[in-house]
Order: sequence, then structure tokens, then C-alpha cells
Amino acid sequence: MTLLDAEQFDEARARRKRNLIVACVIAAIVLAWVAYHFRNYPERRAVERFFTALEHDNVEEAFAIWLRDPAWRQHSDRYAKYGYGDFYRDWGPSGDWGVIKAHKVNCSYSTGSGVIVEVTVNHRTEHAYVWVDKSDKTLHFSPNEVDCGNWWGWLTE
Repeated sequence: MTLLDAEQFDEARARRKRNLIVACVIAAIVLAWVAYHFRNYPERRAVERFFTALEHDNVEEAFAIWLRDPAWRQHSDRYAKYGYGDFYRDWGPSGDWGVIKAHKVNCSYSTGSGVIVEVTVNHRTEHAYVWVDKSDKTLHFSPNEVDCGNWWGWLTE
């Protein structure tokens, strides 16, 4: 085959190939962003369930979520360091947050072996920070705070 006998260039085929490559690159970028954005979904969901239980005035269920132990009543001696009485004083109606009527999980920040989740409680300007252990999804008071920032922070969260 000589140069003059080369196959005719198919412009439509080349355009389809280019469009397919561009679409695959865009889809890969979107999928990577979605995977990154939802990387803390299980931890955020645990905090969401916790505050929903408190909203419904079900403090015992909230304590079970906090410990990730639905049968905590059968072996409450395991939780002597932070028992139900302490938990009720912190999260019950007379706690720092009062009666919880509304909440919104704002953002999360993965750090070390856990995730810090920022929650707006009762539309207050002061936020609650809950630390969720990645390994067993138990909840704890967060030693640090995170700043959700603006839309760029949400986009890159």
C-alpha cells in the first residue's frame, strides 16, 4: 500500500471518538468529586440518626446510637465512664442544647481515625461538633472544631 492508496479520513468518526474521550474525562472528574464528597457519608449518617433521635425526644435511642450498642441496657457497667445519667445531663432537655427541635448536618472533616461533623442545632449560631470513630462509628465530643466556610468549602469538603 502506498501513501496515495491510504484510507479516506472519516471526519464524523474522528468527531465521535473525540466526543467520547471528552465525555469519559468529564464523567471521571464528576465521579471522583462525588466519591470524594461522600467519603464521610456513613459518619454523617450516624450523626444525622443521633440528632433525629434527640429531636423525637428518644434519648435512650440516641444513647444507643452514641455507643453504637442497641443492647446497652444489658451491660451498662461497660459504660461506667460515660453512663446514661451523664449522657442525659449533656444531651437531655436540661443539657447545653436544651430541647432539640431542629438540626442540620453542615459539614464533616476527616482527621486521623475519625471524622468531625459540624451540626447546627435549633438554628443557633453556636454549632455542635461530634467526633465519629471511623472503625466502629461510635460518637464522642469533638476536641476540635471545623469551619464549613463558604460554597468553595462545601464544594471541596
